[in-house]
Formats: sequence, structure tokens, C-alpha cells
Amino acid sequence: MRSLLQSLHYDQWILPVLLLLPLLGAAVIWIAARPAEHEDDREYGESQVARDIAIGVLLLEFVLSMGLWWAFDPSKPGWQFTIDFPWLSEWGARFTVAVDGISLMMVLLTTFLMPIAVLGGWTSVRHKLRTYYALFLALETGILGTFLATDLLLFYVMWEIMLVPIYFIIGIWGGEKRIYASIKFFLYTLIGSLMMLVAIVVLWRYTGGTSFAYDKIMEVAPRSGTAALWLFGAFFLAFAIKVPIFPFHTWLPDAHVEAPTAGSVILAGVLLKMGTYGFLRFAVPLFPGVAMVPWVRDGILALAIIGILYGALVALVQTDLKKLVAYSSVSHLGFVMLGIFAFDEKSVLGAQMVGISHGVSSGALFLLVGMLYERAHTRQIAAYGGIARAVPMFSASLALVAMSSIGLPGTNGFIGEFLVLIGTYNVFPYIAGAATVGVVLGAAYLLWALQRIIFNPLNNPENTTLSDLNRREVAVMAVIAVTIIWLGVAPAGVLDRMRPASQLLVDRVHGRVPMPGAPIPALPAGASGGR
Repeated sequence: MRSLLQSLHYDQWILPVLLLLPLLGAAVIWIAARPAEHEDDREYGESQVARDIAIGVLLLEFVLSMGLWWAFDPSKPGWQFTIDFPWLSEWGARFTVAVDGISLMMVLLTTFLMPIAVLGGWTSVRHKLRTYYALFLALETGILGTFLATDLLLFYVMWEIMLVPIYFIIGIWGGEKRIYASIKFFLYTLIGSLMMLVAIVVLWRYTGGTSFAYDKIMEVAPRSGTAALWLFGAFFLAFAIKVPIFPFHTWLPDAHVEAPTAGSVILAGVLLKMGTYGFLRFAVPLFPGVAMVPWVRDGILALAIIGILYGALVALVQTDLKKLVAYSSVSHLGFVMLGIFAFDEKSVLGAQMVGISHGVSSGALFLLVGMLYERAHTRQIAAYGGIARAVPMFSASLALVAMSSIGLPGTNGFIGEFLVLIGTYNVFPYIAGAATVGVVLGAAYLLWALQRIIFNPLNNPENTTLSDLNRREVAVMAVIAVTIIWLGVAPAGVLDRMRPASQLLVDRVHGRVPMPGAPIPALPAGASGGR
């Protein structure tokens, strides 16, 4: 397969195509999709052509991106498929994109979940379809650009491009409190983003105002001292809000609850990972001396543990199923942060695996919640009970996805949490013990929810007439089920592609081996100045 891709010069065009194809699709939707003329389509206000074009573009995007799996060389820790074009030459900004093991899996997760989200939420949006799907495609370009950019100004632009479509998706097609939720999300993210922009400009000044290139800034960025601490803090705020880390999480439940089904899937499955990716790509490698300062590291680890336990405990008392899943994300992303800042090879690798697994499992949970809401028009757990008798396929899917979210061995959720706990135990055994309590609580809130939804007596007569999954929904859940089992039984392919870049990051933090383009010796004990 690799030789075939090489013969097609795949590495020379794939990344620009992945960025441009969704934008072209959005333009085609806007031009081709017109208000419906057929009576059957009038209730939607716009032609179903928009939806068909969107799913076609997203599936093509996924198929094209899958070549990265085979074309990527897992033995190389540095950048691959690099594309570099002049952009804002007077400022030294260039359109530079590339992938390494860390960004590769985020790209594939994005292209996998986008068509899943659209197919799963096929009938959840019934008005302004042309605008909705055009925004959805533009959102994919922003997300992919964030993961691919190796120029810091380009990264910031893509980060902000992503913010606009999801703001409108929540604000226009969300629930009753959609305006409040979208504005809250926008303001939280914007505040952190502006702080990050200031830090990027300061780092640009360190290059003499000549370059925003990642590797160049890696060479000149201050590693420790007051300047590095403030710069790290600016990046930390932007990424902590996006993760979100406790106590920056308050925007998340509102955004999840009010977002349409597809918006919730992408929000949980991909957008939250942009925060953890930011820590792995920028905050930690640019300022390793600050990341290893005991009070900084211990403080972030403490927030991670609080997030794990707090998210699980709040999920345990939720009566709204969608809110339960939303707070479970706070808990799971705490494991990601724990794995990153334990700075052990296994924990960092596990943190990325938790992020990927959470993207699949949490996205699937939001899909199932949306499917159930379309049938019963309520998300209250107490409104259900014993529905396995009425909707066996839905119940089996919910049970499998819940088991994967719990981390049952043989499913995708197990390997990541196991690696995080093992890696953390090597460094901070007591913290690993506290995190294990979060695993137990995760099983408690999900198993209790399952009991109340599908296993209790079928007492509500309205639930006896619920319709089971249709063929489209069965196909979507079958793809997710295969992915859950594949990642749980055979995760080696994913881990092997992430391992070199993860090891390089850990070595850099510990001062053993510098990142590419950053020949920096280990800091002497007690150093407190600049570089």
C-alpha cells in the first residue's frame, strides 16, 4: 500500500487536499442546494441536496485520509508530509503543515467522527440545512488545520476558524438555552485564545520578528524563568479552557446539553482534544523548564485529580442523560491531563490513547442520547426503564458503548487508562491511587444509568411503542462497535505510530534528548534565569 501511495505522490498533496476539500464542499452546498420545490421537502425549508453533498464530501475526506495510516513511517519521530508555502512574508509567517505521531491520530479521529456525526444525527436538524452543513464542513477545515499547522500564527488562525462554526451550530440549531450556551462557550474560548495570541507574538519577537515557524521558535523560546512562566501561563489558560480542566469546565455541560446531536459528538469527540493536543504540542515542549517546576506540575496534577473525581461524582447524581455524559467528559479528560503531566513514557502514550478512546466512546454516547431523544422527546433518565424489551438493538449498543467508556478490558477504554495509571504509578503512586477511585466511580454512574434505562421494569406504557434503530443507525453503531473492539483488542498499530513522538516529548521534558531543531542542553540544578 505504501508503494502505491508513493507512486501517486500522496505525500505531496494529501494535507492541502484535506484542508481544501471541506471548504470546496461548503461552497458547492451553498451554490447547489436551493430551497425545496417538492412538497415532501418543504417542512425542511431547504433541499436535501445539502445533506447528501455534505456526507459525500466527509466520506471522501475520510477515505483520502486513511492513506496516512499506511504512508506514515512510524519509526520517525519528526515531521512528515511537510507542505510549506509563503503566506505573510513581511511577518515571517508561512503556510506550513505537517504531521507527526501525535497529530496523525488526531487527524484520523477527526475524519472518522465527522461523517459518523452527520449520519448519526441525520434527522436531528430540520431547518436551514444549507447553512448548517456548510458550517459543518468549514468546521472540519478549522479542526484539521489546528492539528496540522507547524506555524504558530497559522495554528492560531485555524484555532479561531474552528470557533466560529461551532458557535453558530450551537446558537442556531441548539436547544432552548442555545444562545446562552453558545455565547458562554465563545467568551470562555476567546479569552484564552487572546492570551495565547499575545504569547505567540512575544515568541515571534524572540525570533527577531522573522518567523512563526514551530521549529524556529523551539530554538529561541525561553525554557525557564519569569518570561517562560508567563508565556506558559498564557498557553495554559487557552488549552485548559478547551480541555476543559477544573475549574474552567463550566461552559462544557451547557454547550453539550444545548448543542444538536452532531455538534455534541464533534464537541466531545474532537474539540476537547484540541486542548490536550495544545499541551502536548506547544505548552510543554516550548517551556519544559516551567512544566517541570514542582509547584506548576503538582498544581496541574491536583487539578487533574479533582477533575477526575468531581466529574464522576457530579455525573453520578445527574437526572439528565446528556448532562451525565457531559460531566463524564470532565472526568475522562482529567485522565488525559494526568497522563501528560506525569511525564512518563507510558503515561503520555496512555493519555493520547484515552483521548482517542474518549472521542469514539463519548461521541457514540451522545449519538445514542440523540437517537433516544428523537424517539421519546426527553433526556430524563427517570422517564425510561426496561426499554431493552422494546428497543433491543439500541440497548445493546448503549451497553457496549457504556462498557467501553468504563474501560472494560477488550474495549477501547481499557488500554489508555491502564497505561496512564501504570505510568503515573511509576512517578506518583498516591496520585495513581486517587485516580483509580475515578475509574470505580465511572463504572458506578454508567452502570446505574444503564440499570435505570434498559434493565428496570418497563413501567411507562409510552416506552413500549419506541422504535428500535433503523438501518442507517444500525450501520453507524456497527462501525463504532468494530472500532471499539479493534482499539481494545489490537491497539498496537495506534500505539506504534504515537510512540516515537511521545518518547521524544518525554525525553525533552527530562532534558535527555532535544526536540528536532532545538539543540538545548539540560538545565543545571537551581537554574532560574532565561535560557
